[in-house]
Amino acid sequence: MKYIVKLILVLFSLTAMAQTPKVNNLQKFDQKRIHFGFALGINSGGFALQRKAYNLTTDSLRSLNVVNQSGFNLGIVSDLHITSWLNLRFVPTLVFGQRNLEYNFMSSLGIPYTEIRQIESTYLDFPLLIKYRSARVNNFAAYFIGGGKYSLDLASKEAVSNDDIDDSIIKLKRNTYSAEVGIGTDFFLPYFKLGLEIKMAYSLDNALIRDDTELSNPIEDLRPKMFFFTILFEG
Repeated sequence: MKYIVKLILVLFSLTAMAQTPKVNNLQKFDQKRIHFGFALGINSGGFALQRKAYNLTTDSLRSLNVVNQSGFNLGIVSDLHITSWLNLRFVPTLVFGQRNLEYNFMSSLGIPYTEIRQIESTYLDFPLLIKYRSARVNNFAAYFIGGGKYSLDLASKEAVSNDDIDDSIIKLKRNTYSAEVGIGTDFFLPYFKLGLEIKMAYSLDNALIRDDTELSNPIEDLRPKMFFFTILFEG
């Protein structure tokens, strides 16, 4: 993901410096009150994790690590032009993501062992965002975007009881709320507008469901976070 960020930042710089006078595409695009489109992208999911204080001499868990995993997402864009530089956007998105938690234990015999728990999520995201766009330079513009969203995790195991299964699982809440912030570029092509966007989403509340297992007890706070790289097609 860090290479994608570097690529986009370089693209921003090169595009801005390379602008020369040319015929503008989609000259009436900003005169539309409402327009629609779709979005395709990839993501990298992780957690902001806070562990409880522990006693090294009595606690068998030596370390707990978050391992980010990649996924993909697709959405529908609805955009309301408030002014020529300010838009209100509603982008319902289906997000497939995963994060892994790596537990490193020390047995009573002094033998280390590791347990990894995969936490898969299928989110229905409902973000409401404000887009602040720069002045258009020929067929290019840059923008800042931010807002909040409600997420429904269709793959949540909130109702599963760890007493009924062999291996304990980490359970997350089905409903979460997050803040989103990002930057992007718009390229006005002859028949549609192409957008490239990078965005970060961070949960505003603790998503962990405590159920008194050796996996959930060491965790004080567990907040999903996700990085998105998205390509948007708007007409």
